[in-house]
Amino acid sequence: MRPRTTVRAAMAATATAVATIAFAATGGAPAYAAAGTAPANSTLLPGHVFAPYWESYNGDNAATLSQQSGAKFLSAAFIQTASSGSCTAYWDGSTSMPIAQSTFGSEFSQIQSSGGNVIPSFGGYTADTTNTDIADSCTSVSSIAKVYENTITTYNVPRIDLDVEANSLTNTAGWTRRNQAVKMAEAWGRSTGHHVNFSFTMPVTPNGLTSGEDQILQNAVADGDHFILNIMTFDYYTGQTYEMAQQTETAAQGAFSELQSLYPSKTASQIWHMLGVTEMVGIDDFGAPETFTEADATTVLNWAKSKGIDMISFWAIERDNGGCPGVKGAGTCSGIVQPTWYFSQHFEPFTS
Repeated sequence: MRPRTTVRAAMAATATAVATIAFAATGGAPAYAAAGTAPANSTLLPGHVFAPYWESYNGDNAATLSQQSGAKFLSAAFIQTASSGSCTAYWDGSTSMPIAQSTFGSEFSQIQSSGGNVIPSFGGYTADTTNTDIADSCTSVSSIAKVYENTITTYNVPRIDLDVEANSLTNTAGWTRRNQAVKMAEAWGRSTGHHVNFSFTMPVTPNGLTSGEDQILQNAVADGDHFILNIMTFDYYTGQTYEMAQQTETAAQGAFSELQSLYPSKTASQIWHMLGVTEMVGIDDFGAPETFTEADATTVLNWAKSKGIDMISFWAIERDNGGCPGVKGAGTCSGIVQPTWYFSQHFEPFTS
C-alpha cells in the first residue's frame, strides 16, 4: 500500500501489485473451543464481503465515510510500531494513538451497530520500509501474537489484515515470526471462543505470485495456517498500458493455480472462495496507463460473483470521488471523472 504521508514511491520496473491474504480455518469459520458456542466477537464477516480501505491517518471519521458511501465494512490502515525494535503497536505508528477504545473505538462501534465491521490492517509500505511492521520490529513471536489478540478483543473484530510488501517480503525472520504469530493467535481464538482471521498484503505480478511470495505461503502452510488470498491489482510499474479488469483476472488465475498446488484436496470452488481482489480505483500511483475505470468495476464485479471469491476491496475509500481529474495516485480523489461514491455503491451489493 502507499505510505501514509506521501504518494507511494515509484517501484523498480519489475515491481508488482499488491495482494491481501486472509487467514481462516478452512476457508470459512474456524472451530471453537466448544461445539455450538458462539464466538466472543460474534459480528462475523459475510461469506462474500466488500471492504474498501480507509486511511486512518487522513483524519476522516470512519463511521461517517461508511454511512455516506454505503460501504458497511472497511479495512482500516495502518497499525505499526513507533520505532524499529519495538513490540508495541500504534495506529499510524503514533504513540498518541494506541490500540484502545480511545482510538477509533466509538467509530468502529458505530459501524458495527449499523450491521458492518472493520478489518484493522498492520504494516503497509511505510512500515515495511522502516522496519516498523510489528513482525519485522519485534523479535518475540508471543508478543506479536498478543498484539493481534488485543486488537481483536479491543475492537471486537473477526479479521486482521497484515500488509507485507517492500522490504518485509525479503525479511525471512520477519515473515517467519509473522506466520508463527498467526498460528499462535488462531490457537488462542480456538481456546477462547474468538473468531480469528488474518490478512496478509503482499505483491503479485499481473500473472500471479512471484517465487518469493510462494515461499512465504509455503511457510505459512507448514506452520498450519490456512488462508484466503485476496490480490490487490495495481501499481505494476512495468511501463505497459493495462486493461486493469483483465489483469485482475489473470493475476487471480495465477494465484488460484498456486493455491491449488498448496491445497490439492480442495475443490475448484473452495479455492476460488480462498481468493479476493483489491483494486486502486481511478489512476494508480504509476499513472494513466494503469487506470481502473467504471467499466472495469462492472467487469470485476461480474467476474467475482461468477467465481464466488471471498472479498472485493479497493484503495481507498477517500479516493472514491472525481475531485482531481488527471492526477495520479492522489490520496483523496481518484483522478478520473466519476460520481462521488460510484465504486463503493457499485461494489457494496457484493456483500452477502
